[in-house]
Amino acid sequence: MTTPEGRVKATVRTLLNGYPGLFQYWPVPSGYGHTTLDILGCYRGQFFCIETKATGKKPTLRQTTLLNGIERAMGKTFVIAGIQSPVLDELRQWLNNLTETIDDDPHISPDQVDRRSIP
Repeated sequence: MTTPEGRVKATVRTLLNGYPGLFQYWPVPSGYGHTTLDILGCYRGQFFCIETKATGKKPTLRQTTLLNGIERAMGKTFVIAGIQSPVLDELRQWLNNLTETIDDDPHISPDQVDRRSIP
């Protein structure tokens, strides 16, 4: 059975998977070290993070502090509360704008490492 927040996460994951080359990291809370937000990502050189919530829920004080710190460092933040949240459209528009304005030329990619495939 999926929780209301789990449905939001599934919706966001589907959206993000539609952008080839987008890095997404979904940390698993373990009780050790620093906590973070639900999704950390980078697309075409732009760092972003997403906090997902069930409809009507808001970030905790700790989460708000993290969101504010990322914004001060010029990262992009999104809080998506519910699968009908207008912030989903904001995220989609932001990613589409990056697709249209930042070249995806592999010759200028910051990652020039020749990686071997995983069997």
